[in-house]
Amino acid sequence: MIEALHREFIYIWYYFGLQFRQIFFYWAVGILIGSLMSVFLKKHIHDRMSSLGKRKMGIWGIIPASALGILSPLCMYGTIPIAASFSKSGMREDWITAFMMSSVLLNPQLFFYSFALGTEIAMLRLLAAFICGCAGGLLIHIFFKQRSFYKFTDFDLPENRDSEANIVRRLLKNMGRNIRITFPYFLLGVLLTALYQRYVPSRWVTGLFGANQGLGALMAAALGIPLYTCGGGTIPLIAAWLGEGMSKGSATAFMIAGPATKLTNLGAVKIVLGAKHFILYLVFSILMSTGAGMLVDLLFYGI
Repeated sequence: MIEALHREFIYIWYYFGLQFRQIFFYWAVGILIGSLMSVFLKKHIHDRMSSLGKRKMGIWGIIPASALGILSPLCMYGTIPIAASFSKSGMREDWITAFMMSSVLLNPQLFFYSFALGTEIAMLRLLAAFICGCAGGLLIHIFFKQRSFYKFTDFDLPENRDSEANIVRRLLKNMGRNIRITFPYFLLGVLLTALYQRYVPSRWVTGLFGANQGLGALMAAALGIPLYTCGGGTIPLIAAWLGEGMSKGSATAFMIAGPATKLTNLGAVKIVLGAKHFILYLVFSILMSTGAGMLVDLLFYGI
């Protein structure tokens, strides 16, 4: 019995070490990039977004707004107060939606993590997040042009924690916060991937998410809701799935549905939307993630 447990531990440790070595570089450099963006470029990015409100770009403003959302290094709880400040300044809600949606789906740190899955997958994730942001803004423009979609009254600007006068210490403190927040999820993701590789038959993944399964994207989008906890933590698991038959479209669907419906994000979204609009947000997230996944599979596999 003891020998069997010891043997299983060795197997799991082997898979853990393999995944850790493959992913750690992308996680570490992602931390550095995210902190550099947060410390030195965050204010500039948000100022650029604020300056859009002074331009008469009409519906076309959703394009730069979605791009700036991806560049923003903030999480959902940081993005909503910033969006509230945009709203108070009189910015159009379709632009705010494009910024918020793409910001929720992707940020510079998570984008670099995604290169652990291959350049192709990382670029698909970037394109999907940008298009989802634009699509959200367009729908708000069409259906909520004459009425408000948000309730930002309970949100104020968050405290700026990057206030250290010394630039080096400011950067190091930001990196320390990022490490404390993401490293436990990163280790958990690697551990779950090791357990998965040891005990879950690869044919199950091929059956659920394989390139020949037209509903693979829908299944991936549905599983993204309960399984997605942290972007860095899910990268090892997605990498293992891709290696065992998951289609690129299913991976894309999972990476869009996951952050959009992450449980820790939904509470904040519910507050600023209200019950009725919150349901619309969930339906939009599932439809967009599934549609993006099916489109990717159509392009790559012709299904």
